Amino acid sequence: MIYRDDIVLDLEAYAPPDLAEPFDQGKIGLIVEGKQEITRVCTCLDVTASVVRQVIELGADMIVAHHTPFWYPLTSIKGSDASLLRDLLSHEINVYVMHTNYDLAAAGVNHCLAGLLGLGSVRPLSLGVVGDCYLTPSMIADHLGTSLRIWGKVSEIRRLAVVGGSGFDPVLIKEASDVGAQAFLSAELKHSVARSSPLPLLEATHYALEAPAMRILAGKKGWTYIDDPPVLSTYP
Repeated sequence: MIYRDDIVLDLEAYAPPDLAEPFDQGKIGLIVEGKQEITRVCTCLDVTASVVRQVIELGADMIVAHHTPFWYPLTSIKGSDASLLRDLLSHEINVYVMHTNYDLAAAGVNHCLAGLLGLGSVRPLSLGVVGDCYLTPSMIADHLGTSLRIWGKVSEIRRLAVVGGSGFDPVLIKEASDVGAQAFLSAELKHSVARSSPLPLLEATHYALEAPAMRILAGKKGWTYIDDPPVLSTYP
């Protein structure tokens, strides 16, 4: 058994809250307060109803998530929000969120992604990382466990920029190009960004790019990772 506040202090050292982007104010840290004495911790990407049910079945007392379940202030509590909160509060389950602070942390989302892809000589970008790449696009897809959409012509990739989540920003893409990246991997690409990009763009899913960091965190801490990918189908 360990105390919740000790876990919080450890997580704040691992991914300092002051690294978070301004839009994350009020959306990170301990956002649902439950038991003080913790016997089991689970990690996940999203605090979904399915994840909470599994946490309850496991008898866990704390969820460490990347995404908050409450992106906007609640002025009324009903529907799915009420159901989720009812389950969390009735079982005294804590919910701790580390979002953009974990993206930017030294051992955070993007560095976990670089490790998963085996990138070498990794250096930081303003958001994300760039490193030597030894994989083909097909191999990258295999490592991520998802399909890739490739925008632009790719011959070979020897230097790859990676931004977990929704990172297709023209400023970031130019920064990556300026430091020698030959392709840029992220998620949720806009048509206008694709058309103006100086680099080929590799589009994965948001989940595939960020879930590995939560799984790795669980492994480091001896916690339980709950995989709950969105249902996605692709057709020829």
